[in-house]
Amino acid sequence: MALMNKQKNARKMRVLFVDSKNNLSSQLAEYFVNELYPTKYEAYSAGPEHDIIDCDLLAVMYQRGIDLRSMVSKDFQDTKRLPEDAEYDIIVWTEKEVFDELHGQSPWAGKQILADMGTRSEFTATDDFELAQCLNELADKVCAWVKENMADPEKLRSLVSA
Repeated sequence: MALMNKQKNARKMRVLFVDSKNNLSSQLAEYFVNELYPTKYEAYSAGPEHDIIDCDLLAVMYQRGIDLRSMVSKDFQDTKRLPEDAEYDIIVWTEKEVFDELHGQSPWAGKQILADMGTRSEFTATDDFELAQCLNELADKVCAWVKENMADPEKLRSLVSA
């Protein structure tokens, strides 16, 4: 009985995903972690700036049966949607440029991982169909990364680079 109570009271690992405007890959990562591993992690996402969630991403994910419309873009100072104590076990930067610019100045004590998922500016789409393909590929890439690296918290810890 004591072991069960200890497991119930064990704190989940707190992870923050970061991209430039918290409007694309970091939102996907937050969603997939919270859906796939709700007992292991408390996942959040943010960016140095906030924007709106990419509308094309919302449409593509909705077509896949995933409703992200309740998600909100957050900047680093969003005290309503991010933990007040701002303590994260791990920060996962989903854009290399943002990592290169900010990881050394990070306000968080958590260990840091670069998991470059790419950015929308890298898409080569010339029409809506190709854009949907790019967004689906990004969603698949983020989901695969989450499944591969977050099923085991020890594997996630082994990826720490900063």
